[in-house]
This record gives sequence, structure tokens and C-alpha cells, in this order.
Amino acid sequence: MREIVTLQCTECKERNYATTKNKKTTTKRLEFSKFCNRCRKHQPHKETK
Repeated sequence: MREIVTLQCTECKERNYATTKNKKTTTKRLEFSKFCNRCRKHQPHKETK
């Protein structure tokens, strides 16, 4: 049931990371603070379709 999702920077909208999540237990969208190469600093990254 794990599905691959991509994480997108909320500032520059670049898709930087790919991760997996369990659709049964995690129904909401993931959000992490990750390093963005384009912004050159840590930014919130949200799950995209």
C-alpha cells in the first residue's frame, strides 16, 4: 500500500524530493522542512500529486 510521492518547495515550486507514504494510515498531505537547492536554504516542502 505504500505509494511514491514527490515533495515540492513552497517558495520556488521546484520538485526536489521523492518519498513514500502509507495511504491507509496517512491520509493527509505530508509536509517536511527540507533543504532547497534553488533557494539555498531550508524551506517547507509539501506533497504534490
